[in-house]
Amino acid sequence: MRSMFRKIHLALLAVIASCSGRDRLSGSPEVRREQIEKREAKSSTPGEALDRKHRSEARLAAEGVPILPSLPVIESVAESRRRTAEEVTQRAVGVTIVASRGLGLSQRAMNNMINHFGAETFFTPNERAFLGSPAPSQQELAQFSWRFEAACLLMWALGYIDELGRPDHQCAPETVNSILIENGPAIFQRAHLRPQHELLDAADLIYRYDWAVVQARRHNRPMPAGLDADVVVERHHALNWLIGYADQEWDDISTDT
Repeated sequence: MRSMFRKIHLALLAVIASCSGRDRLSGSPEVRREQIEKREAKSSTPGEALDRKHRSEARLAAEGVPILPSLPVIESVAESRRRTAEEVTQRAVGVTIVASRGLGLSQRAMNNMINHFGAETFFTPNERAFLGSPAPSQQELAQFSWRFEAACLLMWALGYIDELGRPDHQCAPETVNSILIENGPAIFQRAHLRPQHELLDAADLIYRYDWAVVQARRHNRPMPAGLDADVVVERHHALNWLIGYADQEWDDISTDT
């Protein structure tokens, strides 16, 4: 079933990719450079964002992933949003339930999960509409089933997964579900959000991975270094939410490159 959903989702992403080349910062390249310089100058840790960018580029170069040196820096620790562990845990639980529904979880089992974790308020408007639909479309099932990749990222951010690994393979749904089963509602007390600099390191890296993926898709080339385009975009979505990119909430997150 997941392979079928994946084919549908890839087709959808191909359409999305044609519209995903927006600048990360608004305006022309010249305006963008000025914004970057001003942001670096005002940062409480000068050079932090640029150092992070350089580390990401060095890693990508070593992996054989194309880089764009002019791609901007992302936020510094001082400029980014620091979400609470509770907020991230609620999002992780909600996303896992939604993704499970996307892979065919029954309505009854879904309701049991929601009740068990007290998750009634954890869902976004788009998620509530999907969960409340008596007959979701194949497109909706495909879209939300891929949220397991975002859930995996969030579980990593909370310390339940030790290593994130390269975005070249899918996260097994069992990996995420087992975390919920083993911890139960106590997951809210046990979670500890990773330091902000680690989240920003991951966000900067996935931003540059995503640029390479978008370029490959645009020019009809193979994905570089074995990257999985769907995994990349789902991680990028979750990380942009984690660091408060552009003050966007989950349903409105953009993954600009």
